[in-house]
Amino acid sequence: RLLPLLLLLLGPALGPALAQGLGQTRFICTSVPLDGDVCAASALGTGSAEELKGTVLQLRETVLQQKETIMNQKETIRELTAKLGRCESQSVLELPGEGKGRKGFSKNTMGDLSRPAAAETLSQLGQTLQSLKTRLENLEQFSRMNSSSQTNNLKDILQNKIDDLEKQVLSRVNSLEEGKLSPRNESEERGKIESTLTSLHQRISDLEKGQKDNRPPDRFQLTFPLRTNYMYAKVKKSLPEMYAFSICMWIKSSASPGMGTPFSYAVPGQANELVLIEWGNNPMEILINDKVAKLPFAINDGKWHHICVTWTTRDGVWEAYQDGTQTGNGENLAPYHPIKPQGVLVLGQEQDTLGGGFDATQAFVGELAHFNVWDRKLSPGEVYGLATCSSKALAGNVIAWAEANIDIYGGATKWTFEACRQLN
Repeated sequence: RLLPLLLLLLGPALGPALAQGLGQTRFICTSVPLDGDVCAASALGTGSAEELKGTVLQLRETVLQQKETIMNQKETIRELTAKLGRCESQSVLELPGEGKGRKGFSKNTMGDLSRPAAAETLSQLGQTLQSLKTRLENLEQFSRMNSSSQTNNLKDILQNKIDDLEKQVLSRVNSLEEGKLSPRNESEERGKIESTLTSLHQRISDLEKGQKDNRPPDRFQLTFPLRTNYMYAKVKKSLPEMYAFSICMWIKSSASPGMGTPFSYAVPGQANELVLIEWGNNPMEILINDKVAKLPFAINDGKWHHICVTWTTRDGVWEAYQDGTQTGNGENLAPYHPIKPQGVLVLGQEQDTLGGGFDATQAFVGELAHFNVWDRKLSPGEVYGLATCSSKALAGNVIAWAEANIDIYGGATKWTFEACRQLN
């Protein structure tokens, strides 16, 4: 009676173990009267009921021990899993060698993805830059050995590839900037990247124009492909004290919302001495000593447009021209306030401090050329001549558009200016 009862209770759990322990064995159930002898009724003669009972109890004890072992192992697995999870989270929040005090990266603007480790990103940037270097070196060697037609074809193909790589590099650097990380080593690495990009693009520009002297000094444009807080150009000269001005330029952008800041001029004690900005959904504005006038420009269509703004300190009278035609005017814009000298003139960024304090949300995205400054009001005829690329058009007597007058930083690039060629 005991054996069938134990087999009924433990059979599902012990079946495989019994089969393994007893080898090729068959079990036969035999009906036994209530007052009969179990041992006598056994037809197998494989041992007494006491021996079989002992075997079953031993197997049950083994199963219980294995069950306890499994439970202990599960608890160990849970502990290890928890530790592994903590280690993985620290690997995202900490850089190698930075220690436990290192603060983590902030999330991106969507708030659903963690940033990759800066070390990995910088490593990828380094590999990309090395690839750019190799390609440029091959191009320069090829240009010395082959005809100009073959060289031009190779330059066109290579330039397209480099342009794609450049956008990837700058996008990754921008990701580091948005993380608002300030360790010295990361700043140094970023500085090296920006310097290398600037050098590479200058070499590309030299190859495109063949010999530097073959291209007129004003036949170039600046390109700012991404909204960053480190890509800009700086005019080498400062502005003098001015009681009137005319500022004109060619501009092309499709950035939205707002193309950003084509130029800003800051002086000690006043970061907004003279600024042209289109920020967010606001119209383009000109600021003089923090006083503002809204300009009636409509130029965010991805096409080249010529714009001019003139101003005199007497009554603060201003005029705005687009593509050679006056589109607006006004007065009382910083009246009787002369533009102060000894400042810093930056293209592509808005200055919050003298020569710096850039904000990526206010950066210019697009292309800019023929930025000229005069210390007087231009006549409507002179503005029209500039907008139509007249051969008699004047260059700025304060700031003239020339490559020798402009330094570029952070990956902003110089290309051959095409707008006037298309008009002529």
